[in-house]
Amino acid sequence: MQSSLTLSVSHSTPTTTRSHFLLPSSFSSKPINLRFCGLRREATLGLSVDQKSRSLHYRAPRSKKIVAAVADNGAAPKSFDYDLIIIGAGVGGHGAALHAVEKGLKTAIIEGDVVGGTCVNRGCVPSKALLAVSGRMRELQSEHHMKALGLQVQAAGYDRQGVADHASNLATKIRNNLTNSMKALGVDILTGFGSILGPQKVKYGNDSIVTAKNIIIATGSVPFVPKGIEVDGKTVITSDHALKLETVPDWIAIVGSGYIGLEFSDVYTALGSEVTFIEALDQLMPGFDPEIGKLAQRVLINPRNIDYYTGVFATKITPAKDGKPVTIELTDAKTKEVKDILEVDAALIATGRAPFTNGLGLENVNVVTQRGFVPVDERMRVIDADGKLVPNLYCIGDANGKMMLAHAASAQGISVVEQVTGRDHVLNHLSIPAACFTHPEISMVGLTEPQAREKAEKEGFEISVAKTSFKANTKALAENEGDGLAKLIYRPDNGEILGVHIFGLHAADLIHEASNAIALGTRIQDIKFAVHAHPTLSEVLDELFKSAKVSF
Repeated sequence: MQSSLTLSVSHSTPTTTRSHFLLPSSFSSKPINLRFCGLRREATLGLSVDQKSRSLHYRAPRSKKIVAAVADNGAAPKSFDYDLIIIGAGVGGHGAALHAVEKGLKTAIIEGDVVGGTCVNRGCVPSKALLAVSGRMRELQSEHHMKALGLQVQAAGYDRQGVADHASNLATKIRNNLTNSMKALGVDILTGFGSILGPQKVKYGNDSIVTAKNIIIATGSVPFVPKGIEVDGKTVITSDHALKLETVPDWIAIVGSGYIGLEFSDVYTALGSEVTFIEALDQLMPGFDPEIGKLAQRVLINPRNIDYYTGVFATKITPAKDGKPVTIELTDAKTKEVKDILEVDAALIATGRAPFTNGLGLENVNVVTQRGFVPVDERMRVIDADGKLVPNLYCIGDANGKMMLAHAASAQGISVVEQVTGRDHVLNHLSIPAACFTHPEISMVGLTEPQAREKAEKEGFEISVAKTSFKANTKALAENEGDGLAKLIYRPDNGEILGVHIFGLHAADLIHEASNAIALGTRIQDIKFAVHAHPTLSEVLDELFKSAKVSF
């Protein structure tokens, strides 16, 4: 799973994460509100009090257990090889495995490809290596920026193979780190493609069969290639191919202007390519808050060697062959008529990702995918074709489509492990941040302004918007990086944070103060009193929260 992906968030997920722990009357009759980062605890928890230390002790509830509807899909084994088997060793599976052994579960993880999955090998990790290079190149190539700092730098150049090796070596290093961490903690790594054989049974490799009390599907996703597009891996490529950086074309068309497309446009233009975006919707960057998207376009696209088409589909793409260029048939999204034929040196298909769920044996437990995604409830429990919960079977990450981000998959896996060890957790997806690692970066958490206004109209409350500029931040000005905006969407009646969007220097790092506030249920009237070091970029958010007007 990669960080640069389209989001799909259920807005029915509560934005607050409060729970009530009731203490014995001898201690206190007043409920204590405890909040958990990104998780909502719903089970009735037992607490005992040490009268000498007056400390609280958690006692696992005996009567409150997660009970899934029993599906009529064959007999489950009476004894098990493992407490938990995870199919897929990407970031989601890895996070679940580490948490499982911490909880004392005998755990195995099955990987049919390589440990680390998409994120480490073909996504987040190598792409950040390329983006680190593009960031340095942009800085060195900006004569105006350097002169403003009093620096003189001769013409910057790069070694394509050296850049490619940097990305490859980083992926190898992180992959080895993940493997070693699991082995060190006693996670069994089983090699081979895994599939569901029946209730609590998994087949992998050459017909090896293992059983487990609980199973997590964490198989991730693959690049989505629309019909009519022929991928040859050389001149018509997906992000998987692009990360190898085997060539830097003079002119490349990027189909899709979401996270993946934006990040690769940053890389290619920094390395000297001309880029043409092809976007099916009427505006670029359709997944971002519109106001942030407009500002980002003025900084990330308009000044660079980039042009674009909007409102058109790339209905047919033919790779370069016999001295002929790549040809792209552009069809009007509304009239469905061919609008133009584009000829370029290469084309990158950045139209999102599709779940990797074929061959998982889901039919053996009466599960039917929806557009390839495994249906799950808010606790990641798999739902069968009859609408019943499949006992002891969960699905996390890109394969369930709730939120296609690596860290979301890991959080879902941790939540599942909490459940199978007796603690009922529900992950608040609206508290999970996302980031696009362009230069400058874009980050966000919660709702966009249009989404918030729709929710407000439906539920009958008002929303307000506050904004602060990086141009007023001392640290940003010291770095000569004043382009940027932070935006807060909130309820003025109670101070609830509905969404935060940041475009600017280190936006991907800054967003976590906001995401943690949403996860913990912190209101604006409380976070206004937080203290931030001066001078730091964090003061952008300090000023943002202080500028919000709350009714009380």
